[in-house]
Amino acid sequence: MIGRLICFDVGERRIGIAVSDPLGITAQPVETYTRTGKLEEDYKYLAGVVRAQEAVKLVVGLPKNMNNTIGFKAEEIQAFIEGFRDYLPPSFKIDWIDERLTTVQAENVLLEANVSRKKRKKFVDKIAAVFMLQTYMDMH
Repeated sequence: MIGRLICFDVGERRIGIAVSDPLGITAQPVETYTRTGKLEEDYKYLAGVVRAQEAVKLVVGLPKNMNNTIGFKAEEIQAFIEGFRDYLPPSFKIDWIDERLTTVQAENVLLEANVSRKKRKKFVDKIAAVFMLQTYMDMH
């Protein structure tokens, strides 16, 4: 696939964003977006990021339960992304990736790097998005 992939780690308060290189080989962090509480505002901002990154596909982390079922949080994220589709071109591709334990991985990396607790909050979501996107690209 030629073109950038963008990944969202959607949380209640923040959304971690990562993007691939144009060849889809490596993932880099973009930002941690703090949600406003207003869906339309959040959707418009995120659509702007997708356009600015010239992404051709969105990969979204889906927090499955440990027994591989879809729980309440995953359903919330699916509903959020379903609403977001209206802000993307009609043919824009969206795919899902199991995000179980990616936040734990990101926390561990930041702990090993001696990042303070306060700074970890700013970075953990976008680092988790990097792990998800890299895993997705490695699988495809």
